[in-house]
Amino acid sequence: MNEAQAIDVHGISKVYRGGLFGRRKFRALNEVSLAVGRGEIFGLLGPNGAGKTTLIKVLLGIIRNNGGSGSLLGESLGSRGSRGRIGYLPENLRMDSHHNALSALDFYGGLSGLSRSVIRSRRDSILELVGLADRRKTPVKEYSKGMRQRLGLAQALLHDPDLLVLDEPTDGLDPVGRNQIRGILRELRERGKTVFLNSHILQEVELICDRIGILNHGVLLMDSGVAALSQQDTQEFTLEVVADEPTLLGVLGEIPFTVNEQHDGVTKLSLRLSNQGEVDQVVDILRRAGISIAAMSRRTLSLEERFLDIVGTSNDDTSETPNDETSTPT
Repeated sequence: MNEAQAIDVHGISKVYRGGLFGRRKFRALNEVSLAVGRGEIFGLLGPNGAGKTTLIKVLLGIIRNNGGSGSLLGESLGSRGSRGRIGYLPENLRMDSHHNALSALDFYGGLSGLSRSVIRSRRDSILELVGLADRRKTPVKEYSKGMRQRLGLAQALLHDPDLLVLDEPTDGLDPVGRNQIRGILRELRERGKTVFLNSHILQEVELICDRIGILNHGVLLMDSGVAALSQQDTQEFTLEVVADEPTLLGVLGEIPFTVNEQHDGVTKLSLRLSNQGEVDQVVDILRRAGISIAAMSRRTLSLEERFLDIVGTSNDDTSETPNDETSTPT
């Protein structure tokens, strides 16, 4: 086990059985390998049904993997030793409506094995941190969804964990609230905490994370530092050339392009290129073929566009994603 990594998993797979006599199999995770360093904020991206929540449940030992191995904080997945050092905010955390923020933290702190005196010494500062200090005695049933998310984050922080696992932590928050949560996570990173978050909000991940992973259909398609991803500088070039589409197909060969419009012998086409060498190559090919370039412009692709390039725009298989409560793990 790698003590230098907060999360270290290799070849994690998860298969569910469903249908009559459990004959139908669904592979929710397919040999996922991932390492998250201590003191790092890691964001896991993916469309609905990609396997993100399943991976979190495997990491926490809520469900068992079928293949592969891994560790959290230097201990085996699901071990008691690691659980006591992890703060977890599940998606759509449900709290009994009779609680207020103070009594909810008393309850969750007790579940974490904290004494009443320790809970009471911490809860005021944590409620201040998440922006609920002035609503500490308000019944949870009167909370908005965003306020419930804040309280959920507070309970995850109460026992001072080394690793935070957050499933859609900014869900239900307005822009001001999301900005505040980002500030909290940055402060926790400065204190040496590790944060593993699952989100479908690409901008949030880009703004706060040190590294991101993209999961789709149970396969980890990319694991990259956010800075390195931006430095790849993948760009879309729009060219206006004096040629028709069949001629361009013959000249450019396997270089993919999209024709935007054609008018009076001039074709406007778009290409996605990742570096200046590829730009030079396309220009050289066109000029050798005697094709005039009337105009050229470029723009850097957003994270969302790169995300769609990686996962594709279609996710027809998401309807087959099993419900953990009705499917049988193998």
